[in-house]
Formats: sequence, structure tokens, C-alpha cells
Amino acid sequence: MIGQLVIFGEVLYDYFPDGRRVLGGAPFNVAWHLQAFGQMPLLVSRVGRDAEGEEVRSAMRAWGMEDAGLGINSQRPTGKVVVSFNDEEPNYEIVPHCAFDAIETPVPAKCEVLYHGSLATREQPSRQALWQLRSNSPKLIFFDVNLRHPWWRHDEIEELLAGTHWVKLNQEELSLLQPGGSKSREAMESFLEQHRLEGLILTCGADGAELLTRAGDYCTVAPEQATRLVDTVGAGDAFTAVAILGLLREWPLQQLLERAQQFAARVVGLRGATTDDRLFYAPLLQQWQVNS
Repeated sequence: MIGQLVIFGEVLYDYFPDGRRVLGGAPFNVAWHLQAFGQMPLLVSRVGRDAEGEEVRSAMRAWGMEDAGLGINSQRPTGKVVVSFNDEEPNYEIVPHCAFDAIETPVPAKCEVLYHGSLATREQPSRQALWQLRSNSPKLIFFDVNLRHPWWRHDEIEELLAGTHWVKLNQEELSLLQPGGSKSREAMESFLEQHRLEGLILTCGADGAELLTRAGDYCTVAPEQATRLVDTVGAGDAFTAVAILGLLREWPLQQLLERAQQFAARVVGLRGATTDDRLFYAPLLQQWQVNS
């Protein structure tokens, strides 16, 4: 699949209990990983006119990322999330009214492949910018649901699902969007049919992940044993990045699922969701022959 790959949504700093501050935000994480895998995505987001905003832009440039889609807002600060942990599971306190809530779509805003989540649509300016991108009828829209309480509404998620091609969500999100208590395979089939999706990926935590397509393809994968667990922040974003990479490179679906799970298992060894160590990616670039 050829064309501009656009990643839309929040960029922010995750603040951890140990005092560390790490660049994050699901769309930013996905864009960061896809850049490492040679895809050159355009991140459409916004930062404040502050020190953190400058640091975001500097980090992107150093990583080789295009920053033309990164706007600046003088009235709002760069995004911030305070991360805490309960039994190793992260909890997120997402500061409201940040720069990523007022994204403006760059012109021209043509894209053929579009990724987005739901958090950045919590305020009207960014929601409108996303719909402008979607109105260009991308060949592939990948919606990584990422529900964050209290920043989502069921009716708005339903609107975003309309016209989407691929969706990724977890078991809790599936049950919130489609109550009923049926087994995951049955719930996936119903969800996919209801929203006329091409494909659906369900992540199941310790039980791995499942993938289902409109054509009836069904794949599962069990999680790899992580060699080093630091935290699970960004593991889902790592999974998503490789899932998109697999769709772009037309990998067999079972292989796509296995590689997405493999990369997610590596990322839980990091503090936070990203790293600027290119050696972290080198074994997978070679194993998957991404640059060939």
C-alpha cells in the first residue's frame, strides 16, 4: 500500500512515580515505532509554546521524524499524564485542556492511511480536525480505540467506527461498547458485522490476542514470556504499530499477530513507551527483513 501515512492525536509527557518523565501519547508512540521501522509517518498533533513542546519537536527531529504536522498553541500547555500503578497495572491521570485538544489539520492534509484513537477527540477543535482528515477517504483507517475514562462518549465512538476499516481494542473496551457477555469470538463477529469492518484485533492481556476479518480469517497468539518487566505502559501502542506495519507490508495475518505480540513483549522491558536507542529495534529489523 503506497501513500502518506498519517498518525493523528495526542503527544504528551508521561510522569512516573519515580520522578522520570517520558515522551508518550498513544499516537506519538505508534508514530515513533513506525519511524524506527522505516515507514516515515506524518504525526498530526499539537504542543504548547513551552519547554516541553520544544523538547517534543527536538526529539522528533533527532529521530528523523517529519514535524510539519506538529502545531504550536500559545494558549495551552503540552500534554501531561500522571502515571501510577496498581498491581503493576498503570493508571492514567490525563490533564485536560492541553495543546493536543486543539489540533489544526495542516494543509494539504491528504492521507491514504490514517491511524487515530479516541482521546484526542474529547474536545471539538481536534475532533473537527480528525473529521477533516477522514473526509479525504483514506484507503485504510485504523482506529485504536483506547478508551480513557472519563474522556469518551459511546455515541462519539460509534460515529468514529462508521467508515473505519480496522479496529483494535481490548476485552474491557469490547464489553463496554458491546455489552452482552458472549464469548470473545462471538462478540468479535458481532462487532465486526455491526460496524462493517474489514478487520478487528482484540488484545486479551495475559491471554494474548485474537484477529478476525470480514473474510472469515481468524488468528490467535499467546503472549511471549517477557524477559524483563518494567511496566506495561505503551505495550498496546507497540502492538498497534507492528499491526499497521504488517498491513502496509501485507504480511500473512498470523505472522502479523505474532510479530505484534513479539514487539509488545519487548516494550514492557522499557520505562515508558518509547526509547531513542536504535539498537532496541535492530534485531527485529533484521529478523523481519523490514528494510529489504
